[in-house]
Amino acid sequence: MGKAVASGGSGAGVTSAVTGQGVQSVDRALGILEVLARVGEAGVTEIAVELDVHKSTAFRLVATLEAHRLVEQTVDRGRYRLGVGILRLAGATTARLDLVQEARPLCRQLAADTGETVNIAVLSESSALYLDQVAGSSALQPHNWVGQHIPLHATSNGKVLLSGLDAAKLETVLGTLAPYTPQTITRRALLRQELDRVREQGYALAVDELEVGLTAVAAPIRNAHGDVIASMSVSGPSFRLPADRLDDVVRLVVEAAVEVSHRLGWGHR
Repeated sequence: MGKAVASGGSGAGVTSAVTGQGVQSVDRALGILEVLARVGEAGVTEIAVELDVHKSTAFRLVATLEAHRLVEQTVDRGRYRLGVGILRLAGATTARLDLVQEARPLCRQLAADTGETVNIAVLSESSALYLDQVAGSSALQPHNWVGQHIPLHATSNGKVLLSGLDAAKLETVLGTLAPYTPQTITRRALLRQELDRVREQGYALAVDELEVGLTAVAAPIRNAHGDVIASMSVSGPSFRLPADRLDDVVRLVVEAAVEVSHRLGWGHR
């Protein structure tokens, strides 16, 4: 019994130590990127001195960063600089910032015209990620969705984002179609039919599908190549967005999303 207890205690200590080492390694790797961003290029010995670590540790971290193309060797072998992987990551961030910047004026106008909450969402693995939100005059203390993830199959934004995927990608992205309300689409065949409808009509509706009493309309935002890169939506209580009002809201959302798409280069307008 004593040995078992001792073994358990030792295991916990090892786990804690490994976790601590992992965090320390991440911290040091980020330190290397910061050093290279500051000095331009450096050798392993210089990096080790900057981080106050052994040269072998610095070499191991640099090799890992190089494998992910976050650093690369210069023509002068043995010296390193920031790699093209940094540009890829920065480019993704820049594209999202450009999207928000171009969409913001249209979001504000759409919120003013409808009085409801306007959101911009993008695909993030198997969910939709909200990038921006503008509250309309009718939205009293609206929930801030920026930075939050929502299900794809039960929301208008999600349906729009799914409608831009090919069949293979769609299968990869879709997980279990969880039922949030009795109106949630939980069968893949029905969801595919719904996505065909979204592609054909150019917008998506979600009435009481994520939450009873919540209605949302969304339309696609496209890049210069015509790919669906984001979704713009108007959402509010179902009693403020009844069927006889939805036609006008749909028109406004589609027009705003098309204008954002033009600003991003779609249609070469």
